[in-house]
Amino acid sequence: MIKKLLIILMFLGSLSAHAQDNTILVLADSLSASYGIAIEDGWVSLLQNRLREQGYTYNVFNASISGDTTHGAKSRLDEILNDRKPDITILELGGNDGLRGLPIPEIKSNLGEIINLLETGGSKVLLVPMLLPPNYGKFYIDRFTAIYTELAEETDTKLSKFILDGIAENPELMQNDGIHPTAEAQIMMLDNIWPDLESMFNEE
Repeated sequence: MIKKLLIILMFLGSLSAHAQDNTILVLADSLSASYGIAIEDGWVSLLQNRLREQGYTYNVFNASISGDTTHGAKSRLDEILNDRKPDITILELGGNDGLRGLPIPEIKSNLGEIINLLETGGSKVLLVPMLLPPNYGKFYIDRFTAIYTELAEETDTKLSKFILDGIAENPELMQNDGIHPTAEAQIMMLDNIWPDLESMFNEE
C-alpha cells in the first residue's frame, strides 16, 4: 500500500512539475524549420537543449513551416493558440513575403495582427527582423527593413538581432541555394537571438 502511494505521489509530482513549465512558441518559416538539415541540428532544437542545460523550465513548441508567409501564419494562429498557451513567442516571419515582393503595408499589417493576437493571449513576443538581398532595390528594401523597427516601437515589442548576422554573407555557412543556413550555422543563429530571448525570462 505504501509503495503504491509513493508511486502515485511521484506521478502527481511529475505532472505538477510539467504543468509549471512555461512554453516558448516559435512561429516562423524555413529558417526555423530545419530546412535541408536534420531537425535535431536546427537552432530550435539547440534552443531546447540550452534551456535544459541552463536550468530554464521552458518547453519549446516549433510551429514553423517552410515557405510560410505572414498571412499564412496569421490564418493558422488561432488553432495554435487553442492548443498552446505560450508565455513567449519567437516571431520570425516576413522573409518570404519580401522575397515575393508583396506590398509593404500588407506585410506590416499581418505582423501587427499576429503580435496583437499573441499578446492578447498572454504571450510576450520577440520579433526577429528579416533582411532582403540587394537585388530588390533600395526603395523596397528600406521600407521592408523599417517594418520591424516600426512595429517594435509601435507595439512595444522586443526586437532581436538579425538571426543570420555573420552567416548570410558567408557562403560556407549557407546551403547551395544561398538562402538557407547549414547545420554548422545553427548555433550562431541561436547565439544571435539568445541575449534578447534570455532577457525576457526575467520578465516572466
